[in-house]
This record gives sequence, structure tokens and C-alpha cells, in this order.
Amino acid sequence: MMHPEQVQAIIAAGISCQHLEVAGDGQHFEALIVSSEFVGKNRVQRQQAVNGVLRQHFDSGELHALSMKTQTPEEWSATRG
Repeated sequence: MMHPEQVQAIIAAGISCQHLEVAGDGQHFEALIVSSEFVGKNRVQRQQAVNGVLRQHFDSGELHALSMKTQTPEEWSATRG
């Protein structure tokens, strides 16, 4: 079973993040990922990038489900007011 901190570390190692939050119960996780690497990419392309970083963990069954919100730093700043 994975812990949120492990998922967060894997994402951070593969994507340069300005902000990253991961929560979960060991099977299902939720993530907020803010990265300048998402600039110019649509939602699907952003999620594909994150899934690519986590692919081996999904394939092994170690990681079951991840719902994610992906934003550029500008989008994140705008949603925070």
C-alpha cells in the first residue's frame, strides 16, 4: 500500500512542481499539481504527463486510482484569488 507522501515524492521527482498536494487512503488518491510544465497543454495532455510518471506503479497494482487537478502557476494563482 502506498502512502500520500510516496505518491507526492514520485510526482515531484518526475515533474517540476511549484505546488503539490496529495491526499489519500492508500488505494485512492487526490492530487493538486501546479507546474509550469503544463503551460500550453490541455487537460488530457497534463494528465498523461502525470500518469506517465506514475505508470510503473499503476501497472504493478501498487497504485490503484488517482484523481488530479492540474494547473499552471497562473491558473492556480487566479483560483486562489
